[in-house]
Amino acid sequence: MTRTILVTGASKGIGAATARRLAQDGFDIVLHYNSDRDGAETVAKDVLASGVQARLVQFDISNRDATREALENDIAEHGAPYGIILNAGVTRDGPFPALEDDDWDSVIHTNLDGFYNVIKPLLMPIIQQRKGGRIVALTSIAGIAGNRGQVNYSASKAGIIGAVKSLALELAKRKITVNAVAPGIIETQMTKDLPEDEVKAMIPMRRYGTADEVAATISFLCSDDASYVTRQVISVNGGML
Repeated sequence: MTRTILVTGASKGIGAATARRLAQDGFDIVLHYNSDRDGAETVAKDVLASGVQARLVQFDISNRDATREALENDIAEHGAPYGIILNAGVTRDGPFPALEDDDWDSVIHTNLDGFYNVIKPLLMPIIQQRKGGRIVALTSIAGIAGNRGQVNYSASKAGIIGAVKSLALELAKRKITVNAVAPGIIETQMTKDLPEDEVKAMIPMRRYGTADEVAATISFLCSDDASYVTRQVISVNGGML
């Protein structure tokens, strides 16, 4: 029986690349999106072309009740997934003195609360399957090293690292691995407005990473080859750290 993986924020960027890669690996994919249904449907076509199943779920990961309802409904109809890729996130950058309350709250509620909101309704159903599982959360180089103008984002991504390390301890005996992937500067919609020459000068490899390179690391962590890898933070950053 084919195993299923939920990918949040799957309509574009790293999430889309991850969904496509995991489909090539033979997983059925649950594609989460919030507002970009067209993007999610495009990714779904690529997933189906890999010979596996795809379905869409829509919710705002910062809305706990809506997230729980959508996931519980999906479980009731299709059963629990084997894995969860927590990719969806937002940025609201600016120097700390200039941050508005909503700049802080929206980033924390989406990036950090989203970890709880998505995993909580899924975890006991996954455990009850007694088939092990995979959880991979996207953190960031900003969550490890910090970044000027991203106090809110760095705080949310550092929180994910702590949550991953703790949850991995709780789930290890159940053969559910929990890891984090920390991308550096990746060529996506989120980085398109950065000063390219200035940013590349900060990267030892002198180029942006690609979403496919991040997806390849996630693919490994979801594979049977990674069954003894848990509680880790794997950086994909071209040597920045």
